[in-house]
Amino acid sequence: MHIGVTNWLGMEFIELSAECEPGTTARVGTESLFAAFADVLGDHGLTLADSLRSRLFGRDRAARDEASDVRGETLAGPARAATSSYIAPALFASGAKVAMDLIARRPGPGLEKAIRENEPPRLPCRYLTCGPLMVLSGQTAVLPSLEVQLKTDILPRITAYLAEAGSSWKQVVQTTCYLHASQAPDRLRGLFSEAVPVMPQRFEIRFVEGYSAEGKLVEVEVTAMRES
Repeated sequence: MHIGVTNWLGMEFIELSAECEPGTTARVGTESLFAAFADVLGDHGLTLADSLRSRLFGRDRAARDEASDVRGETLAGPARAATSSYIAPALFASGAKVAMDLIARRPGPGLEKAIRENEPPRLPCRYLTCGPLMVLSGQTAVLPSLEVQLKTDILPRITAYLAEAGSSWKQVVQTTCYLHASQAPDRLRGLFSEAVPVMPQRFEIRFVEGYSAEGKLVEVEVTAMRES
C-alpha cells in the first residue's frame, strides 16, 4: 500500500493507494481494501468518515461493477465521498481484480463535510464541500464523440456545479481527466482550453480502457476552492 501525507490548501490530506490480494473475488478484495484503509486511517487518528475522494479501478467490467457495489455499501452515511470508477487492466502490477485510491482530510474547525446529492439521488454524489474545499465526483457522459461529451455535457455541467457551490474555473486547483486509451491527449487539452475560461492550475491526463458504461470516452475529476 502507498501511504502519503500532504499539506495542501491549508489542510492535511492522507492519500492511500493499493491493489487487493490476487486470487480473491472483487467483492472480497474490495472489502479487504476498505478494512486495510480503515486501519491506516486509524493510525493517523482518522476514520472512513473523513474520506473525500474514492477512486476505484477494476481489471474488467465485472470487477468494476462488483467493487462499486461494495463501495456503495461501505462509503455510506458519514463516510459518503466523491467517487469515480474505471476499467484499467494496464494499471495492475499483480493479478488483482481491484485497486483503489482513497483521499481523506484531517478534520478541523470549519472543515465539516457536507454532501450535495444528485437530483434524483444516485450512488455517486454530485460533490462534497469541506469548508472552503469542493470535491466533485467524476463527471462523464455517453455521447457520440469526445468533443460532444466535453463541450455539450461534461464541462457545462461542471461549470454549473462550481457556480452552485460558490466557485468557478478560476478557483479550480486540480483537474484529472481519465481519458480512454483510444483518444489523443492533445485533442483533449485543445477541447478543454476551448471550452473553459481558464485552464486549471493543475491539469492531469491519465489513461483507462473503460468506465461504468460503454460509449464513455473521458471522466473528469475536479477539486476547487470556493467561498465557504
